[in-house]
Amino acid sequence: MNIKQAKNEIKDAVEAYLAKDEYGEYIIPIESQRPLLLIGAPGIGKTAIMKQVASECNIGLVSYTITHHTRQSAIGLPYISQKEFGGKEYAVTEYTMSEIVASVYNQMEETGLKEGILFIDEINCASETLAPAMLQFLQYKTFGSHKVPDGWIIVSAGNPPEYNKSVREFDIVTLDRVKKIDVEEDYDVWKEYAVKQNVHSAIISYLDVRKENFYTVRNTAEGKMFTTARGWEDLSRIMTVYEKLKKPVTFDVIYQYLQNKKTAKDFAGYFELYNKYKKDYSITGILAGEIEDAYVDRLRLASFDEKLSVISLILSALNDDFKKADFLDMFVTELHTVLKDMKASLLSKFAEDKRPEDMIMPIIEMRKNAFEKKKKTGLMKRDEERFELKIQERLEEMLIALKGNGISKCSDAFEYLKELFASDVENRSTFMDDTGYKLDNAFSFLEYVFGESQEMVVFVTELNSGYYSIKFIDENGCVKFYQHNKNLLFKERQRNIISDIDEINAMMDSLKQSKQ
Repeated sequence: MNIKQAKNEIKDAVEAYLAKDEYGEYIIPIESQRPLLLIGAPGIGKTAIMKQVASECNIGLVSYTITHHTRQSAIGLPYISQKEFGGKEYAVTEYTMSEIVASVYNQMEETGLKEGILFIDEINCASETLAPAMLQFLQYKTFGSHKVPDGWIIVSAGNPPEYNKSVREFDIVTLDRVKKIDVEEDYDVWKEYAVKQNVHSAIISYLDVRKENFYTVRNTAEGKMFTTARGWEDLSRIMTVYEKLKKPVTFDVIYQYLQNKKTAKDFAGYFELYNKYKKDYSITGILAGEIEDAYVDRLRLASFDEKLSVISLILSALNDDFKKADFLDMFVTELHTVLKDMKASLLSKFAEDKRPEDMIMPIIEMRKNAFEKKKKTGLMKRDEERFELKIQERLEEMLIALKGNGISKCSDAFEYLKELFASDVENRSTFMDDTGYKLDNAFSFLEYVFGESQEMVVFVTELNSGYYSIKFIDENGCVKFYQHNKNLLFKERQRNIISDIDEINAMMDSLKQSKQ
């Protein structure tokens, strides 16, 4: 299965394991909750989905890579204690608490989350001295003499033997005690994730054409050659920063992340052309509705790769605005929710003899405390963190404006806050209109250059598959999108009907021949 299906499998298992009956007991007893074992090639996102599952299920996450541990750190250090047996005292070897188990308890104390996932990566690469302890861990959920707390689900991951010489095969006894999930790479699934993560548009447009270069692992006479999903994502990050710093993204930089010379050279060549197209075609002008015949004529005669690159540049610019539009929409919606709480506080009977800031500050402080608590879980995405900080910043601005205008009555304070909020709503509305205008201009340009062509199909298909694009269109509409999408669906149905007719005709011919 692909990584998206694997994530759903893990999430379903976690929800099932944590489900309780009417007496508050786990429906599936702790001893029957099989640890999950995720086996897949390196760099396809096994670790990333753990954070997603924990965040979506609102539970804790403790993550360890077992190859970084010795037997002592995993099991604990031995010490001598005195115990009495049969009236006699004996020296007995015991162990301090495992560092891994202790970290679960620390996480519970810091976050208040009593349930979670204990994720152990590269579990089948444990050292020889640690291997027996790992088998005991999978079978009995203990490290040494210390048990993983109830409510903490064990998920482990490893690579198949062909990717790692250090891999140890699990025996049937162990495999019969785990829920094993095999994962394979899948570009289309990764692309969904990549668009949300703002992976560089040059990488996405390149891989759209050369999917075979997305994931490769080969042993050659020159050594190991590989490209992975992790490599492409990390390359995207460095490319984005290098562009901001005006540093060149050379073959050497690319090869540091894509350790397959052929693919690295191919992408380096593509990226050079991609940047050339960015200069040659004025994407900003296209989205502003400016069409210059010089580059229209050139684009009509260009190679298909060049056409796709220009479409990708247009989509990239639009996607930046689609994402910002989504941010503004959530921002205004969340502000509205906070202002409703402020309204209830400012207009309550307790506010009659209070200063407005005395009624507002507890709401802001409560929000800040909840934010800090969630940050400690380590599960907040960067976008979520920035969003919350922006909300807090705006609330602080509102409070400062309130004080600066000398408003002392709580009822007057709420009316003033409504005025400030109205400006946020207006900013959102203006940006939505501007983005819709750019989208219409993109369609007008592509209609003028290509008409109803393969290039238009690519553009509409990409809009259909993009998370932020389809969300923007669903909420704000786009007449040209609906028109072209309808044509696309009609043509697809037409092709399916023709295909079905061909199959029926083939069957009829086959029957005639058999009768003869």
